[in-house]
Amino acid sequence: MAQRDYVSRGRSPQKKKPAGKGRKPARSAQSNAQSNAPVSGKLPIVRLVGVFALVIGFGAFLWSIKDNVEDDVDTQASRPVAPTEETLPELPEEEWEYIKTLPGYEVEVEVKEQEKSDKRYLMQCASFRTRAQAEEMKAKIAFQGLEALIRHSTGSNGDWFRVILGPYESKRDAEKVKHSLRKVNIATCQIWYWNL
Repeated sequence: MAQRDYVSRGRSPQKKKPAGKGRKPARSAQSNAQSNAPVSGKLPIVRLVGVFALVIGFGAFLWSIKDNVEDDVDTQASRPVAPTEETLPELPEEEWEYIKTLPGYEVEVEVKEQEKSDKRYLMQCASFRTRAQAEEMKAKIAFQGLEALIRHSTGSNGDWFRVILGPYESKRDAEKVKHSLRKVNIATCQIWYWNL
């Protein structure tokens, strides 16, 4: 798109019309400037007198309303004075009884002892076709401070290398280890009874 210069493109000069029969002669530029100028003789004096009259009128208005203000001395004098340290009231005595009765109050709770099971638990984290993959998983678990075992098993669908941890005396111990492994993105662990 072509750029256009709108600034220098102003209005074209108007052509002067020739004076002919019945037409008035064209005015000169000097006579046009004089006819468009405002009349400046009495106008500033009139404005000054008007502004001065407004200021005097506003001052008279303020003078007339100064005596109509109500006295608010009573409301200011009735404000409470901040008490000093000497005029503080005495603390009331405490009337709570729980402070006296609580030390002698005991709650008896019956806690069942956890039955120790003769079953032990193991946790299998993975099962691979190759021993190299199982060794890699065992290394990841070893970085967490846990010792894993690799068990070779043969089934109807071929050889498998299982990565297991355990044995654990309770399922709770196995769950703790499972949650610590989940934090490092090993989330495939299953807890089973130890039957090896």
